[in-house]
Amino acid sequence: MSQDAKNTEEKKPKAVALLSGGLDSNLAVRMMKEQGVEVEAVAIKTPFCDFDCGKGCGHRVKEVADELDVKLKTVYFGEDYLRMLKNPKHGYGSGMNPCIDCREMMYGAAKEHMEKIGADFIITGEVLFQRPMSQNNKALHIIENETGLEGKVLRPLSAKHLPPTDAEKDGLIKRENMGDIKGRSRKGQLALAKHFGVHEPPNAAGGCLLTDPAFSKRVEDVMEHAADIPSINDIELLKVGRHFRLNPAVKLVVGRNKDENEIMKALVEDGDVVFEAVDHVGPTCILRGKNDDDAIARAAGITLRYSDAPKDARSKVRVTVAGKEQIIEASPAGIAETDALRL
Repeated sequence: MSQDAKNTEEKKPKAVALLSGGLDSNLAVRMMKEQGVEVEAVAIKTPFCDFDCGKGCGHRVKEVADELDVKLKTVYFGEDYLRMLKNPKHGYGSGMNPCIDCREMMYGAAKEHMEKIGADFIITGEVLFQRPMSQNNKALHIIENETGLEGKVLRPLSAKHLPPTDAEKDGLIKRENMGDIKGRSRKGQLALAKHFGVHEPPNAAGGCLLTDPAFSKRVEDVMEHAADIPSINDIELLKVGRHFRLNPAVKLVVGRNKDENEIMKALVEDGDVVFEAVDHVGPTCILRGKNDDDAIARAAGITLRYSDAPKDARSKVRVTVAGKEQIIEASPAGIAETDALRL
């Protein structure tokens, strides 16, 4: 055998995994490594799906990469993600979740890394029919076609239900060792977890805030009223407090507890107006947008509504703009008014 042939024979296939930190992508990597595939991972972070969001989306990705002994590259989608979210080509799911367009961005990042390191294919933890919008045959085909990855994406957990990929056709992996899982049941994944000795397997990743109905309403509102796209700061502010749309040009965010008050103080931007009750325990509130006297009066009333101030008397409110404070008096807003304005 020639040396070149020997080197070719000994070369291990290489794959790039989209790693979320949930069980499915964890198992997909383990299945590949069991077949002798060298794996590197790409983890995607967005303004709505963070590693530390507490919702299960990539919640252990760094630790999982270490457990799997794979190199990890983190890719952050910021303003480019928000621009896509403003008008996703393939529309939204049940909330403001642009699942197909989102997956295309993720595939694009994996493809870029695949080409950079000379990998042979991409692997994901996707399970056929687990998610209605992005994990069906039609959607998977669209995503591969529009990212130029036809035949290059292997989904080990559901491979036997999907057309053979180039990696299977070329003998880089054995199709008979691939999975036949589909649907929303977790039985197949739990059996694999037991096979690989994964103790206390995590829940499936999928805590994207855009699928939450209440949060989606806030996102829809900020998208509708932004001149172009909202800022990352705008998005971070959506994650805390009670939100009120006072008029098309201005909104008010009211902290719900001490921790949120502190977070909101860190998010104050130039031009924001900050409200706090002077003589009573209450929330930190941020008025953002083109405010006027009417908006300031309404915001002061709502601030008192959620404070310990008596509801049948006027109280003092501290109003801070660009570091300058003034004290005004207001009456607490009524329940009907706040309910009508609340997002």
